[in-house]
Amino acid sequence: MRNLLIIGATSAIAEATARRFAATGARFYLVGRNIERLAAIARDLEIRSGQPVVHESLNLDQIDQHPALLERISQTFGGIDIALIAHGTLPDQNACQQSVTATLAAIHTNALSVISLATLLANDLETRGRGTLIAISSVAGDRGRQSNYVYGAAKGMVSLFLQGLRNRLSSKGIQVITVKPGFVDTPMTAAFEKKGRLWAQPDQIAQGIVAAVERGRDEVYLPWFWRWIMLVILHLPEGVFKRLTL
Repeated sequence: MRNLLIIGATSAIAEATARRFAATGARFYLVGRNIERLAAIARDLEIRSGQPVVHESLNLDQIDQHPALLERISQTFGGIDIALIAHGTLPDQNACQQSVTATLAAIHTNALSVISLATLLANDLETRGRGTLIAISSVAGDRGRQSNYVYGAAKGMVSLFLQGLRNRLSSKGIQVITVKPGFVDTPMTAAFEKKGRLWAQPDQIAQGIVAAVERGRDEVYLPWFWRWIMLVILHLPEGVFKRLTL
């Protein structure tokens, strides 16, 4: 039986991923902001897994609260086998362009709070000598685009940080997985009216995350075709790229 920690458990991708792991009889510790949603998800997972589910509400922007959270998790489970960091926001790019405060708040939520948790979890897993750390980044972090470069900068920071963690911990028996989704139809992207063929459903991403754990992957683009889309975008000369509206 595996112990799973899911941070940002009320996100659509996290919930779909938890349901897939529940089918294996896993035990869960869920963390998120909305206590009512957490309770509902916990009840669903208890039915699916046949195991009790622990959940708590926490504002994850409060980085000083992270060590105490990890201590409570340790006291409850003794150790985590798989940790998924899935919280985040999609900031308003135009608002960020007009406000340093909004820009830094977006980076704090989407990068610094993730890095804080990843650091603490990595150290815990390293001490135990086993386990898997997963964090959801984004294809937006691969190259800065005018439409979402604040969000992209935060996600790029997360991707690079995880790459370093992976390099540090691979010889210690710790798996570090960077998940890079493209467009996903979730409540966070509800403002996007047109959703075409490039858009995926949360369960498609969840399926890819579970497969990445089982196959020992390091970095996954989800769905798979985003790897090739981003390869093209990454290799566009800067002179050409800066003339594009992306």
